[in-house]
Amino acid sequence: METHKDIFQLEQEFLLQTYKRIPINISHGEGVYLYSAEGNKYLDFFSGLAVNALGYGNKKVIDAIEKQIKKFIHLSNYYVNEPQVKLAEKLVQLSGLSKVFFTNSGTEAAEASLKLVRKVSGAEKKIITFSNAFHGRTYGSLSLGGKDKYKKDFSPLLPNISQLGFNKTDQLEKNIDTNTAAVYLEFIQGEGGVRVVSNEFVSKLKSLKSKYDFILIADEVQSGIGRTGKPFAYQHFDIVPDLLLVAKAIGGGLPLGALITNDRYSSIFGLGDHGSTFGGNPVSCAAGLAVIDEIFTNRLLEQVVTLGKYLIDELKSIQEQNPDKISDVRGMGFIVGIELNRSCSNIVDEFRRNGILVNCTSDNVIRVLPPLISTKVEIDRFLEVFPSLIKF
Repeated sequence: METHKDIFQLEQEFLLQTYKRIPINISHGEGVYLYSAEGNKYLDFFSGLAVNALGYGNKKVIDAIEKQIKKFIHLSNYYVNEPQVKLAEKLVQLSGLSKVFFTNSGTEAAEASLKLVRKVSGAEKKIITFSNAFHGRTYGSLSLGGKDKYKKDFSPLLPNISQLGFNKTDQLEKNIDTNTAAVYLEFIQGEGGVRVVSNEFVSKLKSLKSKYDFILIADEVQSGIGRTGKPFAYQHFDIVPDLLLVAKAIGGGLPLGALITNDRYSSIFGLGDHGSTFGGNPVSCAAGLAVIDEIFTNRLLEQVVTLGKYLIDELKSIQEQNPDKISDVRGMGFIVGIELNRSCSNIVDEFRRNGILVNCTSDNVIRVLPPLISTKVEIDRFLEVFPSLIKF
């Protein structure tokens, strides 16, 4: 049996070094906790980057996976498979949109949307995204991103894509016009520092959309499937996107993403215009059906709303007591950002030493992503530990 040290040595020897690994050798997970091979227990408020909405070991998800595996693990998309069709139906119902194309990830959903936008509008019209936006790391989705640190070594990227300031309402009026093909928006930026779009910004965007008829794409890869207290974050606002990008939580931990279109754009792709070998895998879709059933029939959204508000309110109280250390607390439901007045990487390390897993994004924002099944007990544990770590 490999030791903890051996595993990390082998990882460095055989895998491309694209990830900054957390120094824990995970043995298993249960509920909202992860356990190391050495027997340490960690409260997971990172949730596999918002993937593990139901935590670890959910019986309904496991049963759904096992049941489907016994039937068939994979079918070519030349064949219809029942879990895929049923999950598409659920996503259409939750979003109020029309049709679904399944992918394996969020970045693939973004790529699919780019092809659709270009087929509708041609190559010359501009696409607008926003500062600090994150839409994925493949070439097209990277081109949409707003962070230079991810893009600087990969020029030239796709042309006719420009970034405006996030929540800078005046920039919308100055830059959106008849030559605008599409606007990509995260209603709550995750990688960008857990920043929530303002009502004023959305209102102006809606007005300009009515005037110029561009395609509005909502990226809900991280914020979707109940994390904000509604099925999708855009549903907190008076606007409906034309296209919707989802992934992460919809597969129950298995690779799955989707592009969801409204009726107007549901027939743009014809036969062969787009495709995926593994997109909409029947096992992933079976898991996704179980996830949606658990979240939306067990009143988890009510819990996310109530406990999310409690968490944010308590954190704001801690902020008021430590204004020199915490500059902002923001978020929705169970996606929360704590902006510090300095880098947060060492505090994340201290959280880990205290048995809690969180993430640092945008250098100084602690990103908190509890599983949707988290209770007040777990929230209080986080709140108990946090004030003592600010000094680090």
